[in-house]
Amino acid sequence: MKNPKSTFAPTIRFDIFIAGDYDLARKICREWALEVGACVTVERVDYVYTGGEEAGVRVGLINYPRFPTTYEELYDKTRVIADKLMVGLCQLSYSIVGPEQTEWVSRRPE
Repeated sequence: MKNPKSTFAPTIRFDIFIAGDYDLARKICREWALEVGACVTVERVDYVYTGGEEAGVRVGLINYPRFPTTYEELYDKTRVIADKLMVGLCQLSYSIVGPEQTEWVSRRPE
């Protein structure tokens, strides 16, 4: 067996946290990934908060060493898919957790 080859890239990771239907989120991500040439993870998440709970997803993007990118390019991709998820899942907000800060994005009227 040949020795496996390793490739490295700077660690950059963004996670989108948003409520909504898991299967629909997967469909939105699949269509977007095919359109732009990307790969994401989609995981079920339960949000438990004061007075209630709801189901949602965590969508992850990383700087994949096979196709390395910059922080800015990965962040821009994250915002695009997050906005598509917000509209497609009929949500009013989402959060992006990045390597340095967490951003809350809202289209609430207040």
